[in-house]
Amino acid sequence: MKNPLDSLHKTLAIGLVVAIILALIFHRALFGEEGYWAGVLRWLHVFFGILWIGLLYYFNFVQTPSMPKIPDDQKPAITKFIAPSALFFFRWAAMLTIIFGLLLAGINHYIVEALTLQAGSRVIGVGMWLGIIMWFNVWFLIWPNQKKVLGIVEASADEKKRGGRVAALASRTNTLLSIPMLYCMIGQSHMGTM
Repeated sequence: MKNPLDSLHKTLAIGLVVAIILALIFHRALFGEEGYWAGVLRWLHVFFGILWIGLLYYFNFVQTPSMPKIPDDQKPAITKFIAPSALFFFRWAAMLTIIFGLLLAGINHYIVEALTLQAGSRVIGVGMWLGIIMWFNVWFLIWPNQKKVLGIVEASADEKKRGGRVAALASRTNTLLSIPMLYCMIGQSHMGTM
């Protein structure tokens, strides 16, 4: 019998099954029916948020600084295989983080207050706006320009160079914004209302 940990898909499936079992055991008893679904949305929001920010940090802390050190003949392994795959998970994690975050705010009845930065939801609202800006950067600055850099779409050498610069600055901006965004996301439940 093959070890299920040899397969990423089987590993994720088993992790999901264990999480569902734990949710069924603990969550309804602690939070009731409405709180149960808010808890599920919060879990999905945090899961995809960790995937998104984890990949953001991988790109900024590991891949980008390492590229100049990689011999030219080995760079195609990164640009043809690793980066496109990582960018796939990166952009869809960003999308799902935003979707589940907005659904969570909706089910908890604070979406309007948060997005308009009203008292009581101001901290989480600032975090939401920072996350929305970061999501925008992923989908409308980083990904379109990375497609040029990686040769996924046709682009001249100048377009690739400019695209690389725009993508790098947008990614670095997201790294900067992630720090206060995480503070706000955690801060709302720990600092009280503002």
